[in-house]
Amino acid sequence: MQKRESLYNSSLGLELTLRPLVSEDLPRMLDIEHQGHSHPWAEGVFLDCFKPSYRLWGACLDDLLVGYAVVTYILDEVHLLNLCVHPDARGHGAGKRLLRHLVAEALRESMNQVLLEVRQSNSVACKLYRKEGFEEIGRRPQYYPASSGREDARIMSLLIQP
Repeated sequence: MQKRESLYNSSLGLELTLRPLVSEDLPRMLDIEHQGHSHPWAEGVFLDCFKPSYRLWGACLDDLLVGYAVVTYILDEVHLLNLCVHPDARGHGAGKRLLRHLVAEALRESMNQVLLEVRQSNSVACKLYRKEGFEEIGRRPQYYPASSGREDARIMSLLIQP
């Protein structure tokens, strides 16, 4: 039995639950990834994340996986590698719930900060991260592939205090 965190989403009439992901979730994760990112991760990258130093959580509406977060733990830091919500499920809090969950888990596991990179052009994600307390601490020039060359990444950090 998988541990689930639940929140009723009255606007949709559906229950939003969070749970750890397992390798059997991979086909749905790949579907969400391909619909949510212009340059999606390959299947092999996801497969490499099902290891002890990684944490993968999914957001489900009823029993349908609609989003996920992938993080890795390095020393006392959490690196958010991928957070994606299916385009049809955006705007209903799944991304925010995943982000808050991974921060709470990081605190529970005595981590000191969460780091992430986000496309400079991804204003929706940047706004979410800022609202949740992340601060921009730098840039990675030409970090992401883009339709016309490369795009800078914002490096963002959230210090975790007990």
